[in-house]
Amino acid sequence: MECLTYLDSVAVPIASINCDTDQILPARFLQKPRSDDFGQFLFRALRFGPDGAERPDFVFNQAPFRGSRIVVANHNFGCGSSREHAVWALYDYGIRAAIAPSFGDIFFINCLKNGLLPIVLPESVVLPLLDSLSARPGSRIAIDLPAQTATLPDGSSHAFEMEPFAKECLLRGMDEIDYTLSHRDRIDAFERNYKGAW
Repeated sequence: MECLTYLDSVAVPIASINCDTDQILPARFLQKPRSDDFGQFLFRALRFGPDGAERPDFVFNQAPFRGSRIVVANHNFGCGSSREHAVWALYDYGIRAAIAPSFGDIFFINCLKNGLLPIVLPESVVLPLLDSLSARPGSRIAIDLPAQTATLPDGSSHAFEMEPFAKECLLRGMDEIDYTLSHRDRIDAFERNYKGAW
């Protein structure tokens, strides 16, 4: 996983409430192996028509938002099924952070386990931000994970909460298995001592 410390990127707005995991990653792609590039399947039914051509009205296909690494979404982003694949699709596309007033619970956890930073900010901040991003495409947001702040296009800075262990994993570019393996020497020593006690 990529280490995440500071992120400064154009932000792409997703204004719909309850954007679910089936929209983010349609069910027909769930059988693909993780080694596939899931970014190509991100919002597949919304980004592309039945003939495979891009839908020009979908926000991800509009020039100012191509290459964005931050999503700003409305309430309950990532609700629906528990599929981890939805986070894989965002991550493989290049998204590294998502800002919303609320997230689907399991989606939020899956983000943290897969290198994507979910940031909860108040509705009073996010809804005007969505309007601003739509009105001024190409606006940028800066995220400082060590300081736990997000600086918006208007220059305002907003603190966000972060669980310490998840923060450490994101900063180090580790998932939980990587973190466990980073303590291999201590684990080996414990096993040797444990066996010796018998």
